[in-house]
Amino acid sequence: MMAKAARAAAAWRTYREVTRPGSPKLTARLRAIPRMVGAVMRGQYAGLGKGKLAMLGLGVVYLISPIDVVPDFLMLIGVADDFGVFLWLMASLLGESGRYVEHERHVIQARLEES
Repeated sequence: MMAKAARAAAAWRTYREVTRPGSPKLTARLRAIPRMVGAVMRGQYAGLGKGKLAMLGLGVVYLISPIDVVPDFLMLIGVADDFGVFLWLMASLLGESGRYVEHERHVIQARLEES
């Protein structure tokens, strides 16, 4: 029960962060995800460790995998665990990609100031 409340709270915080004036918007965050993954894999972005990236990848695999910890035929419980993973994954991805967009902005700004 507490884990579900924590996931819902994380989703709410992410929603507030995405809608806050001046923060990267949802589309910018979604478009940044592949760039962020590439930058982490190349070692160009230290804001997200490879371990956390692996956890995010496992979350994606869990959602698309036909194998489930709690089978979906146990209606409420089976769907609730998938939804909890989905909430965690979206909150994590959107939060991390927002920080990555800010990182990109700072890098570009620094390059412009050097010129």
